[in-house]
Amino acid sequence: QMQLVESGGGLVQPGGSLRLSCAASGSDFRFYHMAWYRQAPGKERELAAHITNFRSTNYADSVKGRFTISRDDANDMVYLQMNGLKPEDTAVYYCNAEKSGEDYWGKGTLVTVSS
Repeated sequence: QMQLVESGGGLVQPGGSLRLSCAASGSDFRFYHMAWYRQAPGKERELAAHITNFRSTNYADSVKGRFTISRDDANDMVYLQMNGLKPEDTAVYYCNAEKSGEDYWGKGTLVTVSS
């Protein structure tokens, strides 16, 4: 069993930056593939960024070049550095952990990009 707690969301102006954090509790964090998903108002949840247990990363086209996902296996943390934020990045951001059919979600943190 794994619990995920996101933090770092908030209100930011267009062009600004935020760093989201996800704290994981449970065993064997280093074996999990980790991801950040987001869900904008009235839209379906979508993948923003993904990092494997071997630190291979991939990004949605809409965030590529602006967002960076990273992980700290020593401290069971995963991060999402978001730069050049746009109003269309406004969403609830969810942390996800997945391995061998196990799938865990955090409760999300709200990011609002507005002037």
